Amino acid sequence: MNKIWLLGAVCMVLAFGSCKPKQSAYKAAYEQAKEKEPEAVIDVSDVTVRTEHIKAAEGEDAGRLKHFSVVIGSFQNKTNAYSLKERMENEGYRVVLGENEQGMLRVIVSSFDERWDAASERDIFKRKYAPNFQDAWLLERAY
Repeated sequence: MNKIWLLGAVCMVLAFGSCKPKQSAYKAAYEQAKEKEPEAVIDVSDVTVRTEHIKAAEGEDAGRLKHFSVVIGSFQNKTNAYSLKERMENEGYRVVLGENEQGMLRVIVSSFDERWDAASERDIFKRKYAPNFQDAWLLERAY
């Protein structure tokens, strides 16, 4: 009788175990679909840009601030700004903190000479970290 129960249990385990979908099959299908996805074309003629007089925050490299920047956070609290900066540096970004005339710290993940490059990088960043950082914006540096 015990052998029948044991045989039944083994059969049930095999039956239910073989019905599981393989995660690797889903991942492979996802990767294929992602490769076929067309790149988004960015029309920068209507890209909203905020213009500010901004300088590198104390201890930051001013040479890394160009004309257009991608801002992912704005803080009055220095601890919060430096915390986000550190988090993004751990992700591989060369983050710079900018400070405007009102003392707001802008966390900048990338900076460019051209508006199109900044808009493109902002959109790539937003897709990469979705649903986070969907309010990332462009800053034009006023001289």
